Amino acid sequence: MKFGVIVFPGSNCDDDMIHVLGTVLGRETRKLWHKEESLGDLTTDDCIIVPGGFSYGDYVRAGAVARFSPIMKSVIEFANQGGYVFGICNGFQILCEAGLLPGALLRNREQKFIAKNVYIRAETDNAPTNRDLSPGQVLRIPIAHAEGRYYADEDTIYQLNQNDQILFRYCDGAGEVNLDSNLNGSIGNIAGICNENRNVFGMMPHPERASEELLGNRDGLIIFQGLAKAVAAAN
Repeated sequence: MKFGVIVFPGSNCDDDMIHVLGTVLGRETRKLWHKEESLGDLTTDDCIIVPGGFSYGDYVRAGAVARFSPIMKSVIEFANQGGYVFGICNGFQILCEAGLLPGALLRNREQKFIAKNVYIRAETDNAPTNRDLSPGQVLRIPIAHAEGRYYADEDTIYQLNQNDQILFRYCDGAGEVNLDSNLNGSIGNIAGICNENRNVFGMMPHPERASEELLGNRDGLIIFQGLAKAVAAAN
């Protein structure tokens, strides 16, 4: 199993992802340039990471331009064939813009960029990213975004809940989901979701920034470990 990490102009978490997946997890990992039209030797047995950053300077709106990069046609085909795709922060925004995940990421409630550690609660263990998590388990993960307020219409939110597609919600340290812990104003405190087929995932917090003891926090590593195990088991 291999990981491919897409690099757009303005990506700033690609090297972080390469380090965590390659050095920490020991998985074969390579960069994929946004102008490429092919995923190279990566197959649906592998996983594509769409990392965080400010692709194309977040012009128009976050992820709106990156969605039309040449490589995204291959990513969409890869996902539709059952390949695993994981978007983090700007990557989540791009996947929503590309229609691979429902909903949209809007400007934060207070119209300010937020960068701090927050708590999120695992809502399910029925997804590869959550394989090693228990529902209700609390993680402390950094956020860094200006357009992180998840929004979808009522029917979509209903379906996300009914289909167990909500991966994480913002919460407090005790795991309580409330308004005070919802810093960006996301509907339903939603911090991460997956698609119906459970092979495309998106979350706004940055688990790659909480995956080493050197950083004083390894809560994010469990997400990547679970994903790697799930992909390997599926193959």
